[in-house]
Amino acid sequence: MAHAYTPGLKVSARASLRRHRVLPIPGEVLVAAGQRVGAREVVAQTFMAGEVTPLNLANLLSVPPGEVPECMLKREGETVRSGEPLARTKGVFGLFKSQYHSPAAGTIESISPVTGQVMLRGEPIPVRVLAYLAGQVVEVWPGEGCAIETEAAFVQGIFGVGGEAFGRLRIASQARDEPLGAGHIREDMADCIVVGGGRVGLDAIRAAQQRRVAALVAGGIDDLDLAAFLGYDLGVAITGSEQLGLTVIVTEGFGDIAMAERTFALLSAREGAEASVNGATQIRAGVIRPEIIVPLAGAAGEPAAGAGAPAAGILEIGAPVRIIGDPHFGLIGQVSALPADPQALESGSRARVLEVALRSGLRVVVPRANVELIEE
Repeated sequence: MAHAYTPGLKVSARASLRRHRVLPIPGEVLVAAGQRVGAREVVAQTFMAGEVTPLNLANLLSVPPGEVPECMLKREGETVRSGEPLARTKGVFGLFKSQYHSPAAGTIESISPVTGQVMLRGEPIPVRVLAYLAGQVVEVWPGEGCAIETEAAFVQGIFGVGGEAFGRLRIASQARDEPLGAGHIREDMADCIVVGGGRVGLDAIRAAQQRRVAALVAGGIDDLDLAAFLGYDLGVAITGSEQLGLTVIVTEGFGDIAMAERTFALLSAREGAEASVNGATQIRAGVIRPEIIVPLAGAAGEPAAGAGAPAAGILEIGAPVRIIGDPHFGLIGQVSALPADPQALESGSRARVLEVALRSGLRVVVPRANVELIEE
């Protein structure tokens, strides 16, 4: 029988994971090698320069630029509070003086006698990097960050939005094919990672936002609901930086799709445990998958498997696959044919392809690079 090799999403009851936690600019690492850390613990921190507020005091005080330094009540390097007098004119015979109050707090960075501009630098912005994983620090890079390892139950999704989130796992659906609606989201689920079975609806997403749920995990989502949640149509780009107050991860694809039985059973078995999730997704080069990580804290089980990258699997006729390229992104079906010779694509290029029988009954031909195996 014809077959090929393609990666699939990882679903493991016990995997050895390592994550690098690195500062965007040099700073201070707060942990040491061998130290145990919690997911919410700050492992490194730094300060980024505050925003600059330019002030054209020559215009604001109606004086020549060269007189601005003489009018200043504060010098370069000195701090000023919001609303505090910053500059004052000499006036006429000591009368009719004009005074300007600082619109923001900060430090005087520069005073130009050429342009009459004053640059006010805001307070430094703290940047803190959390451990993300509850585990052990195995490597430290001074001034940069660290690496953390843990053994955990590990599930990769196909798509997500929103960044890192933490909370206890709460199973909201009774079955893996039960849609997740607003009625499943309760007040006591605040700060939890709520797991549904089938498609998550827009009403459930809105309810989760309102009740301050940390993250939603479900089998599928409608693309129109996703656009309504984001406020725009999502193009081909990396996700994860959205500031929506909620991370959403789908494990199977777009549409009314039930969560894989193995995935639902694994997450259900860990209900009540602390978990970490990240919705960051990138489909093209440098693939990034959304993930759900539930540290095992020494629990016994099958031997840990490396989960640094999806395992390769055999792609053969009858194998379940998910399409990860437009225009059929997220659809699930079975391989129905594996032509051996490259074929011409709509773009004019030639590539090796396969035929997928979708659940709707439609058969489509897609490049082999645009599918991934659904691992069981």
